[in-house]
Amino acid sequence: MALHAARSPRRPRLLVISVLLVLVALLGTAWVRVGAGLDQARSAARDRLAAVHAAERYALTLMAVNYRTVDRDVQRVLDTSMGQARDQYARDAERLKAATRLNKAVQTGVVRAAGLASMDVPKSTARVLVVADSVIRWEGAKTAPQDRFYRWSVEVTKVRGVWWVSRLEQIT
Repeated sequence: MALHAARSPRRPRLLVISVLLVLVALLGTAWVRVGAGLDQARSAARDRLAAVHAAERYALTLMAVNYRTVDRDVQRVLDTSMGQARDQYARDAERLKAATRLNKAVQTGVVRAAGLASMDVPKSTARVLVVADSVIRWEGAKTAPQDRFYRWSVEVTKVRGVWWVSRLEQIT
């Protein structure tokens, strides 16, 4: 009987240790899952922010045109775009350069607001709405500077970690 009584306290101890080990394993698994979820949420937030910034930069680049630097200005727009946006701008680039030089035009702009309208994670695309204003002046002309107001829907596409403007639509 004394032998049976000595083994009895070990059983509850083994049971407690087993239960604690299972709980630690479950908590560890939950912790890993929560951590992975947080990483995914952070990554998605970074992508959303990067998509909006790409659209803002593109809008600013579109509005920054100076007759003295028009070749570089146009190239900057081409360097940040792809697909339909790039093709459309490239078609009009020579005409824009000629008119800018001829009129000695200087355009500057500011983005007033930009926000993510939608995002398609599997396709790595986003649509950003951009509100911007610009001022055009003509050096040497007596004409008053002209204010212009833009509202764009900008589609951006992520390729190898970089967001590119792939489509631009002016909203009226």
